[in-house]
Amino acid sequence: MMRSRSLNGLPNRLSVKLWVPALLGMLAIAGCSGTQLGDTLGKNLEPDPQLSEGNNPIDSSANQPSPTPATPDPDKADAAIPSPAATEPTVNAGEYTDLGKAPEEIQPYLADLIKLNLLEVRPTTATTSPSPSPSPSPSPAANSTAATSSTPNSTPVAPPPGPDEFRPNQAILRREYARWLLATNNRFYDSQRTRKIRPGVTSSTPVFQDVKASDPDFAAIQGLAEAGIIPSPLTGSSTALTFRPNAPLTRKDLLLWKVPLDTRQPLPQATIAAVEQAWGFQDASKIEPRALQALLADYQNGDFANTRRAFSYTTLFQPDKAATRAEAAAVLWRFGNSTEGITAAEVLNPGAASSDQSNGQSNGQSGANSAAETDAKPNGNN
Repeated sequence: MMRSRSLNGLPNRLSVKLWVPALLGMLAIAGCSGTQLGDTLGKNLEPDPQLSEGNNPIDSSANQPSPTPATPDPDKADAAIPSPAATEPTVNAGEYTDLGKAPEEIQPYLADLIKLNLLEVRPTTATTSPSPSPSPSPSPAANSTAATSSTPNSTPVAPPPGPDEFRPNQAILRREYARWLLATNNRFYDSQRTRKIRPGVTSSTPVFQDVKASDPDFAAIQGLAEAGIIPSPLTGSSTALTFRPNAPLTRKDLLLWKVPLDTRQPLPQATIAAVEQAWGFQDASKIEPRALQALLADYQNGDFANTRRAFSYTTLFQPDKAATRAEAAAVLWRFGNSTEGITAAEVLNPGAASSDQSNGQSNGQSGANSAAETDAKPNGNN
């Protein structure tokens, strides 16, 4: 007997067994059409739209290589961003804005010396006191006390001045005065080599332990020490092993370093009684012997005395008080004794007649007559 086939080419018996359940299911769905069961079965048998062609849930862009970021050209970047121009401020002579804060009688002295570019002011890089030794951590209360008070061995350092500040009433440092003293003396006596002071050279052995050859003011400090103008081991001083360049200059050293350059001869012998009688200083007993000698020699310059120019009339010398920049300028404005000398005003105007060489002056406080007193004025008062 031949194998029977179903109409319309249906499969054989084995195939019929497999397709019958499927057909019955389709008929059941058709029969349930419009019912909740039929809708649920129809949705379950619908193809997943996310699996259809063109709707792959995986982003096709992930398989594509990411673009490489462009590397900026260093040359073009530098050209696009201009570098800032140097803006370091510079101040020329006469451009300081705070000279009016100096004592009125000293302002003309300052103006003359600044016009000559002799009062160089620059920041201080070194500290004024040695580093303290390590100690146990103090309590918070001790920290608070230390923050508001200074130790006896430390000197407070003022912040460096601005480019247009001279700070005339600020204490002058020892290194500053040494720099100004040598520069002013050599400028005033530029044409008289025998009166100039030779700056120190770096090949020399440093006189002071704390002023090395690399110090920016080594030439001035070393030169003054080698000339015997400032006390040092070279002058036989056993206590001047260090110079303390960043310590404030005292009034006694202000005169002790300058007066020998006025007299150009050994300082006279002096006693406390002699200085008391000459100057009337109530604190003469507090002045050390070398400073007494300088004060007595300065008194012999009459109204040309450095003490009068710097401190005006006073009955207290206060030898250990810090001198100011303005007072230092007043002292440096003139070099010479009671009969001859040179001033900053004369250096600015070489053609002007020297007042010091006219009308010889007698020694003592009343020695300077009115003619010399009138002529010996700063350039600003002429």
